[in-house]
Order: sequence, then structure tokens, then C-alpha cells
Amino acid sequence: PTPRNAAVPAAPARPPAKRPPPRRTHSAATLDGHWDRRLRKGHVRPDLSIDLHGHTLASAQALLDDAIARALIRGARVLLVVAGRLRPGADRLPVMHGDPRPRGAIRASLADWLAYSPHADQIVALRPAHVSHGGAGAVYVILRRFRED
Repeated sequence: PTPRNAAVPAAPARPPAKRPPPRRTHSAATLDGHWDRRLRKGHVRPDLSIDLHGHTLASAQALLDDAIARALIRGARVLLVVAGRLRPGADRLPVMHGDPRPRGAIRASLADWLAYSPHADQIVALRPAHVSHGGAGAVYVILRRFRED
């Protein structure tokens, strides 16, 4: 037994856990009414587009980051991302019939990928694409306008 006043060794101090960067919610971001109206009516032509069909989650995310980087270099404002339709519960579906990816997994991951993207601060908003640009199977990624000072 230890005496009542004996010093108890302190637990080793743990370094603070690294927290993920703050999550940006681009789908809830507001654009002015003119932009939203033009996007809904299909009057905005994408400056660049990318199709993520047939990719693994890892390769689709890398391709998306690369496309955003290229779009920013070109000064593009609207990137069209074709990823397929979002399936209800796509992120919770079990793997069936030997398919390693649940249907709609890329589309279901887009918002998170964009929120944690190295380019997240250059992304203004995420909007559903007009039917002429892919409808429910595609989204517009609205990029911040580059301004020279």
C-alpha cells in the first residue's frame, strides 16, 4: 500500500489529436439569384467537364482534384462533373454480386471530396446540372473568379 500523501506519477501527456480541416458545405453555399437562375435554366455553359464513370473511388477523387486544378489554371468558373445518379443509401449499400463499389458511390462522395479538397477555398458552390448537361447524373462545381490585384 502507498501512503496517503505519496505522489502518484502523472499519466504521460498525449499530443493533441489532429483535427480535420473545417468542412466546407458547397451545396449549401449561396450564389446570387442571377447565377442560380441561369444554372437552373441551363443558360450557363460549363468551361470544362470531367466524367468519373468507371473509376474507383480513389482514382475518381484524384481525377477530380486534377480537373479542379486545371480549371483554376485556365480561369474557368464552371466545371461540369459527370458522376452518375445518386442512389438512395449509396453509402450504406452492401457489396453485392462481386461488385466492389456500391452503385452511386462516386456521386455520394462528391460533396465530401470537395469539402476536404486542397482547392476547397476556391470552390464557391455545388449545384445540380441542367438536364442538357446530364441532369441528376452531373453537378456543376462553381469556382471562385480569379482576380488580379
